[in-house]
Amino acid sequence: MNRPADLAVVALGGGHGLAASLAALRRVTPRLTAVVTVADDGGSSGRLRRELGVLPPGDLRMALSALCDDGEWGRLWRDVLQHRFASAGTLHDHAMGNLLIVTLWELLGDPVSGLDWVGRLLGARGRVLPMAAVPLDIEATVEGLDPARPHDVDTVRGQFAVATTAGRVVGVRLIPEHPPACEPAVAAVDEADWVVLGPGSWYTSVLPHLFVPELAAALHATPARRCVTLNLDAQKGETEGFGAATYLEVLARHAPELRVDAVLVDPSAVDDEARLAEAAAEVGASLVVRPLRESDGSPRHDASLLAAAYREVFGLA
Repeated sequence: MNRPADLAVVALGGGHGLAASLAALRRVTPRLTAVVTVADDGGSSGRLRRELGVLPPGDLRMALSALCDDGEWGRLWRDVLQHRFASAGTLHDHAMGNLLIVTLWELLGDPVSGLDWVGRLLGARGRVLPMAAVPLDIEATVEGLDPARPHDVDTVRGQFAVATTAGRVVGVRLIPEHPPACEPAVAAVDEADWVVLGPGSWYTSVLPHLFVPELAAALHATPARRCVTLNLDAQKGETEGFGAATYLEVLARHAPELRVDAVLVDPSAVDDEARLAEAAAEVGASLVVRPLRESDGSPRHDASLLAAAYREVFGLA
């Protein structure tokens, strides 16, 4: 049996999905690295990206917030990071954490060092890294964008536009097509014991990691075992109409050589058990069905339940 202190885990994703997995994984091991998508083009992140040419900081900020220390210091700095200004001026809706991160990037000239310094300030239980060294755009091929033309295929560009599209996403790609990876992120995957993909927005937060060539190569070649955590509910727009098996089928279609060791899912999300078991077997995975949902029934993972499930999957229970 592994000891928690010995286990190196890398979690990949973005936004609320990655924050959910980090809130659980921080209870499992101190050797935790988050590798975060950098394609956000909306809100405060999009404005800073367009104005300053920086990586969009919002998903990185959310990951850091999820790793904050549980003490008074960590809770306060988590609230500082997540604070949004409300005004009639240009600061309206900017997140304080986004401004802090970008300030450190400008002072230090290095995104990784800037994130590490924010992590030190927060007492973060783990490290946060961008998946790529440059800002990215997501472009999707979408079918039926116009209900009057259900079989027509269109192109939708931008993370927000893809996530909220009214059509059916049939494929995604990154622009630039072959972006440089964040080298420490690649090294973390190479040295991991477990890599966790999901939960999260499947096309805009989870799959993009597989389109950064160096990172994708590391994900395929790493000796680490791989766990896919499925979403609790389909997301309006991007994954509307998805069953549990669909996530794995889409993953296999975009990365047919990627082998998975475990698929973790809440029983309430299993709509077709036979199809899900078949999809898990197709990617080489064992299916682990455990209660993961918040007790109020909302589409949020309970951090304690998810942590317990990860301990079991990782052989720590």
